[in-house]
Amino acid sequence: MEDASALADVLAVPAPAPRGPETYAALDLGTNNCRLLVGAPTGQGFRVVDSFSRIVRLGEGLDATGRLSPAAMDRTLAALRLCQARLARRRVRRIRAVATEACRQAANGTDFIARVRAETGLPFEIIAPREEAQLAMESCAPLLGAPARRALLFDIGGGSTEIAWIRLNGGRRDLIGYDSLPVGVVTLAERYGPARDTAEGFVAMRDEVAAQLAHFESIHRIAHEIARGGVRVVGTSGTVTTLAGIALALPRYRRPLVDGQTLSLAQVDAALADIRAMGLRRLARHPCVGPDRVEFVLPGCAIFAAIRGAWPAPELTVADRGLREGMLLRMIRADRARRVPR
Repeated sequence: MEDASALADVLAVPAPAPRGPETYAALDLGTNNCRLLVGAPTGQGFRVVDSFSRIVRLGEGLDATGRLSPAAMDRTLAALRLCQARLARRRVRRIRAVATEACRQAANGTDFIARVRAETGLPFEIIAPREEAQLAMESCAPLLGAPARRALLFDIGGGSTEIAWIRLNGGRRDLIGYDSLPVGVVTLAERYGPARDTAEGFVAMRDEVAAQLAHFESIHRIAHEIARGGVRVVGTSGTVTTLAGIALALPRYRRPLVDGQTLSLAQVDAALADIRAMGLRRLARHPCVGPDRVEFVLPGCAIFAAIRGAWPAPELTVADRGLREGMLLRMIRADRARRVPR
């Protein structure tokens, strides 16, 4: 096991022979996935130098036991060691690593993050739901432009669903309100078991989420604002990008064709109906789903159906971006601000 000095080693990016341009790295450890993104600054953004994503199922069994299981933690650590090795080959100026809902909820979540820091040197921290919403908003900023006056941003995760209600004023984006629902695709998949794949189970999952949206709607009256016009609805999650891939009839998933795409309500509803009609075997073979994600597709669609029912905007903007992009942009901007002479 590495000692605490490993953290400094990772931040300094020692040998073996780091190469390439100076970069920034962001790690996002969620309930279901472990994701790494490494980018080199370019203009107002960054160029992707390396990326890594693995389904680790960290939150497996969490809804029933309240704890992260030994097997789930071991799987996650194995993936994080791969991330550590990839970072050692890069000239990383700064790195940020965050954990979200699974570690927030689990009784042993803090202990697990301490173990991750000790064994890998990666500087993980557990972030609050508000910061999660802010990072998603930062990453999706280019999609939140005029002529909209408001934006509703949602992120369907493994263990939670984040909702951000945003005021747009010229180049400014102000977070008016946010909510973190304690349900995600993993939560519902485990809670409903085989019933998640039935018509009755789908309705039950949708209605459970819809009930949790009611309080946020009563405060902000988002449905009324949508009816007035000028509200952009943006979704960022595997569920939303899957819906987009099916709506666009892609022979295989391609991020450039999905990220930033705007779908009509009719397109979204047709894709949702197609997914519900496919059945598990066809979904597992579908190039935009696959066997590793098939059990989470219908729970994710149920969450989306609840959001779409509460806030029926005429269009949906799809974002294949999230916390990692938001972290990279924040680090790059912070360093640039420090370099500007006063």
